[in-house]
Amino acid sequence: MVSGKSTYIAFDELCQMDPSQSDFRFCSTIHRWAAEKHSFDVRYVDRQNKLYAVRKSSLRTTLAAKIREHLEAAGNILVILSAETRKSGSMLCSEIEEAVDTFNLPLIIAYIDYKAVADPAELSGYWPDPLRQRINSGTARAIHIPFNKHAILDAARQFTVSNPPLTGLNHYTEYAHRKFKCITPDIPFGNCIRQNRFELGK
Repeated sequence: MVSGKSTYIAFDELCQMDPSQSDFRFCSTIHRWAAEKHSFDVRYVDRQNKLYAVRKSSLRTTLAAKIREHLEAAGNILVILSAETRKSGSMLCSEIEEAVDTFNLPLIIAYIDYKAVADPAELSGYWPDPLRQRINSGTARAIHIPFNKHAILDAARQFTVSNPPLTGLNHYTEYAHRKFKCITPDIPFGNCIRQNRFELGK
């Protein structure tokens, strides 16, 4: 991580008033992992503020300014994607656009539903429209990873503005997946779907 730079976490609030029903619930897990290892500073915009800004146009300008402030202080952006992530209409879409177009931040794309990511292109159905457009155009630099403690901590330290992934479709090797304990020795390497989200907090 570039000195003084944080990791900005972007997620879809899914229009849910209950935080346990939106992707916001994974932010606290990442924050705890980062604190345990003193690995990196974590920043994100509160889910409630995102919800209010979507509903009240008067708040959007203020929220957009706050997002830009966080992104300017970031060395990378961690994008949380799940099967429920919307393709358009969310603040997540705006965060991706700003991160790539304005600040040229590398993207760490973490898939909630997968414990191994060997072929990111096969997971394009998860991508919000702005992410898809920027990967296809070559403007986004991204590493695609499973939602795994060791993979997230490694990617946040390794991929920064000064050391971005080479393309928009980078992923970790089989060796790295097994080192990070994403998959057990008996599981062949490939895009491997997660059967239980409750194991994510481990």
